[in-house]
Amino acid sequence: MLIAIDGPAGAGKSTVAGLLAEELGFTYLDSGAMYRCVALLSLAAPEREPAELAREAVIELRGSVMLDGRDVSAEIRTPAVSEAASIVAADPGVRAALVAKQRGLMAGGDWVAEGRDIGTVVAPDAELKIFLTADTIERARRRAVELGADEDTVRAEQAMRDQRDTQREHSPLRPAPGAVMLDTTGLDVEQVVQRIATLARARRL
Repeated sequence: MLIAIDGPAGAGKSTVAGLLAEELGFTYLDSGAMYRCVALLSLAAPEREPAELAREAVIELRGSVMLDGRDVSAEIRTPAVSEAASIVAADPGVRAALVAKQRGLMAGGDWVAEGRDIGTVVAPDAELKIFLTADTIERARRRAVELGADEDTVRAEQAMRDQRDTQREHSPLRPAPGAVMLDTTGLDVEQVVQRIATLARARRL
């Protein structure tokens, strides 16, 4: 079974997807971490085409995030990499390379995959598609806590990322056809996980 979780930054995708995978005994695919890996490579080698870096990168997701044999779990979570990831994600060559890698990873087994186009592009045939959202203030607050950053700064950066993600020409952020819309404003993580787990178990029967 494949569960696809989409939504904007700060909606809780990564946290929910990771805990949901544990709850159901599935494998977790963090597609955002893959784009962050390409962003990290691009920041280190700005003279190279991001799409070429994406094609060459060996990315493994096994609890930690391994890039070309090196654990980059902490490095890819910095504000600079977050901003760069949003930019490289708009590159159709990068998206094509990483979508191919994601589909290869999910070719067998049970998966919880999250990102900004999992249900629309990467896995449109997923048995369960969820679109997580939350109001802008809540999303900014969560991201600020996660990053240890100023909330107003995070909100401004988030607005720019939302605009870029929703208006990009290739794979714009939007709910997939048939997706269950789930507003996480005011809900704790466990409540969200249990709601999706209930849906997944019902679909699997």
